[in-house]
Amino acid sequence: MQYQEFKIGGMTCAACSGRIERVLGKTEGIESAHVNLTTSIASIHYDEHLLSLEDIIAKIVKLGFEAEIFSGDFSEDTTQKEDRNLKYSLIFSGILTFPLILGMVLSWFGIHLHFLHLPWLQLLLATPIQFVVGWRFYKHGFLALKAGSPNMDVLIALGTGAAYFFSLYNVLSGNTQPGSMEGLYFESSMTIITLILLGKYLEARARAKTSDAIGKLIALQPQNATLIKDGSIQTIPLAEVQFGDILLVRPGEKIPVDGEIVDGHSAIDESMLTGESMPCDKGAGDTVFCASINLSGAFQMRAERIGRDTTLSQIISLVRSAQGVKAPIQKIADKVSAVFVPSILGIALLTFLGWFFLNGNLETALLNGISVLVIACPCSLGLATPTAIMVGTGLGAQNGILIKGGEYLETAHKLTAIVFDKTGTITKGTPALTDVISIGCDRQSLLAAVAAAEASSEHPLGRAIVQAAQTEQLSLPPIADFESITGKGISAKVDTALWVIGTRALMQEHQIEIDGLEETASSLEAMGKTVMFAGTGGKLMGLVAVADTIKPTAALAIRQLKELGCSVSMLTGDNQKTATAIAALAGIDQVFAEVLPNNKAKQIAALKEDGHLVAMVGDGINDAPALATADIGIAMGGGTDVAIESADITLMREDLLLVPTAIRLSRKTMQKIRQNLFWAFLYNSIGVPFAALGFLSPILAGAAMAFSSVSVVTNSLLLKFCHPERHTERRIVK
Repeated sequence: MQYQEFKIGGMTCAACSGRIERVLGKTEGIESAHVNLTTSIASIHYDEHLLSLEDIIAKIVKLGFEAEIFSGDFSEDTTQKEDRNLKYSLIFSGILTFPLILGMVLSWFGIHLHFLHLPWLQLLLATPIQFVVGWRFYKHGFLALKAGSPNMDVLIALGTGAAYFFSLYNVLSGNTQPGSMEGLYFESSMTIITLILLGKYLEARARAKTSDAIGKLIALQPQNATLIKDGSIQTIPLAEVQFGDILLVRPGEKIPVDGEIVDGHSAIDESMLTGESMPCDKGAGDTVFCASINLSGAFQMRAERIGRDTTLSQIISLVRSAQGVKAPIQKIADKVSAVFVPSILGIALLTFLGWFFLNGNLETALLNGISVLVIACPCSLGLATPTAIMVGTGLGAQNGILIKGGEYLETAHKLTAIVFDKTGTITKGTPALTDVISIGCDRQSLLAAVAAAEASSEHPLGRAIVQAAQTEQLSLPPIADFESITGKGISAKVDTALWVIGTRALMQEHQIEIDGLEETASSLEAMGKTVMFAGTGGKLMGLVAVADTIKPTAALAIRQLKELGCSVSMLTGDNQKTATAIAALAGIDQVFAEVLPNNKAKQIAALKEDGHLVAMVGDGINDAPALATADIGIAMGGGTDVAIESADITLMREDLLLVPTAIRLSRKTMQKIRQNLFWAFLYNSIGVPFAALGFLSPILAGAAMAFSSVSVVTNSLLLKFCHPERHTERRIVK
């Protein structure tokens, strides 16, 4: 199966996108088709052996829409052209409509400009609007009827067409009086079209704002790079950078592509990627990312990921695709929209017949039928979910949370169990010195001697001790005769004295008594720490303890998750003692220890069988089976492309507080979706009966219809002002 995205032009409502989906879904060779009304993008999985891209485009065009392969270029695309045409049509329509509206309004106050009431002048002004500006409604309405799936355009074309042709009949038959507007409804037809265009224009402007996150990400990309080649330095367009090129990045410049520093060092602002405001110090061998900012020193880097392969490009692609994937709740609106328009056509016909047979007045029956057709637009239903999803995923990206699709954003608000991996997720993933206890010398002397001996070791625990001594700026004494003793420790001459550092067994071999610190050592080991004894000259000098420490925000994040109503557990392959100690520090009550990687998925499945909706939080690589098994896989990505691809949600910085933030964001987004759907359903439930009972004129119906769509989009945009990083809930799960 192949995957391709298409840019669709000419869609006006949810019935349009639904019609494309239904027709493509029934086409042989197409496995799935999702059309997003908000982004105007169709995402299609198809069998290239049965269908070509040209076949798919032809199928869409036959339905009355424009279609082209979407390249991912957000420059001058179909949507922008449509918005510009919409703007010009609105201006033209508004200019022609204004005289008739002015004449009507002035007549309410007893001011009669008789020339504005002339039938032939009204006909002259109304005809271009009806058949030039309004042609889009006739065209798409006809094609929709031809395809057996009537949409909003059918309602508008029938409603305005009935008003126009009824008025035309009265003009041609001489049924109108000079200076009187009786029997003329040209202004109704013109005003309805103008109001609908105004609503569409405001809606398009508002929808564009829901995609601000992508626009801001694209704006981050630098346009040029400085290439070092054959001893010369030249500025080249970013598109010309090739893999392996050596690039110069000066202070204050944006890093052009992902790569590795080969010479120099600097402080780099990576907040665009991680959301972390503190700059990172980087030097030769360190990885740097596209669009992050070089704050201080100049450096040279090797280009390793360019074009669409950069982390920023992957994030842009991920956010855009997430905004195109439908949430399950959207299916409600889609199902309603599919039957809504045919139902409204029936109600409008019954309204016309009912009024006509009740009072015999053709004009009243016609106007009430037109009002029903105009007010019953399913646009607000179609926009309720995708606009909120777009704003929600964009807000998540700004907070360092990448959500792969609307379905995951929706699922996250229902999570009841969160499972954390230990190493690299709850903990930092690298050992650090935690304790130095001396009895035969002072603390600094002990640490300096042990660090000097460990400086020749390649063991991670030894490197942690050396790092701690360097942090404390200790001067390390010279050593000689270093020896690594497998499984026990090391020995070395420190200032000519032989030191041994390691296990109890190593101390026993050198006849060093450790009874004085045995109880302390056991206590530290019970906390999950690795203890190393140190002695010289047959005498115990003290001990050092090293452990993989928990992340600074781990305990607070776990507490917030519990207050959000989620049970929290930890899943690790480490031993029970260490796992229990780490869990206690983080505030986690349930621990699954000594679990092999292939059994982690079984533990997740067991929680799901118990009725939980489960999220697994891991590093996105080693925990892949568990991430895939969970209802939501959350990767501590740190900006790596592997992590981005491996989970449903990726956290772009190593901050566990982003987990409860993601859940709060999901809940806020779902709240907006429910509000949108409620108002959309309520609007139609009230509006249609009011129109059918004669309480709404066609003009008021048109204004109400336009307002409903704009209000739904505006309500979604209010989500931008929420702060999911702020924790306020206090509901504890026992």
